[in-house]
Amino acid sequence: MKGIRQHTVAVADATDLPVMRYDVPARTGVRCSVETPSRRCRAGGRVTTMDSRTHSDSVVVRTGPEELYDLVSDVTRTGEWSPVCTACWWDEGATGQVGDWFTGHNETPERTWETRSLVVAAERGREFAWLVGGRLVRWGFVLEPVDGGTRLTETWEFLPAGQEFFVERYGEDAQRQVEERTRAAHAGIPATLAAIKAIAER
Repeated sequence: MKGIRQHTVAVADATDLPVMRYDVPARTGVRCSVETPSRRCRAGGRVTTMDSRTHSDSVVVRTGPEELYDLVSDVTRTGEWSPVCTACWWDEGATGQVGDWFTGHNETPERTWETRSLVVAAERGREFAWLVGGRLVRWGFVLEPVDGGTRLTETWEFLPAGQEFFVERYGEDAQRQVEERTRAAHAGIPATLAAIKAIAER
């Protein structure tokens, strides 16, 4: 921890730019306090600590894991259950395997945008996952057979590379932007799971 403090202070003292530090104990093995850097930045450099961002939720669906996998891994159907992503399409020649890319069209009342995503897990009956931008945010579905069907878990992780990208893009507004995306994930995952369950159990 002392070394982390010293490094943070040295960086903050060497620049007038805001410094964003990421608290991701799962990767570093150390929990960084929010108070430490701001208390020790002698030159008045502003240091913001950004926590690891993960969320997941689950639902039991009355169907088998392989059948459910075939549904959730068909990204062209995403608009049927996502509250934000209204359409997706594969790159030419893609078949939903690891290494394939697809494009997503997203809409909210405030804006419309498209994302490019890379499939990083594609094991039928077990897991389907992708990285937005190839490195920024990891979304996925994990499937587990249980009595009465399949437990479907949707996962979301705002990766350090994604948080760094937001700092570069939004500057001082990065923390608010990250909070907004976090709230959207927390609200969107249960809605997505409920919609998938309804479709699969028709």
